Amino acid sequence: QVQLVESGGGLVQAGGSLRLSCAASGRTFSSYIMGWFRQAPGKEREFLAAVRWNIGSTYYADSVKGRFTISRDNAKNTVYLQMNSLKPEDTATYYCAARLTYGSRWYESDYDYWGQGTQVTVSS
Repeated sequence: QVQLVESGGGLVQAGGSLRLSCAASGRTFSSYIMGWFRQAPGKEREFLAAVRWNIGSTYYADSVKGRFTISRDNAKNTVYLQMNSLKPEDTATYYCAARLTYGSRWYESDYDYWGQGTQVTVSS
């Protein structure tokens, strides 16, 4: 089992920044990849970024490339999502997820465990 707890969401003005954190516990030594997704009301959950836990390789959706940065701190079992130049359309609930085996990393169905989500609201 892996437990994931997100934090760092909140209200920010357009153009501002936020850093989300995802603290992992449980069988984290076996986690292969960690991902961030978001879901706005009435929309499907959207992949944002992923990082390979052991070697740190990163992957991004085109929609956030250059604005968002994913990173991890293995010693703290924590994954971060640095979000810059935020726009009102970034408003959503943000989720982190863990996949425990090698494979695809782009889709919601690829992941085994999910956090409860943290709300990000960007005002214009």
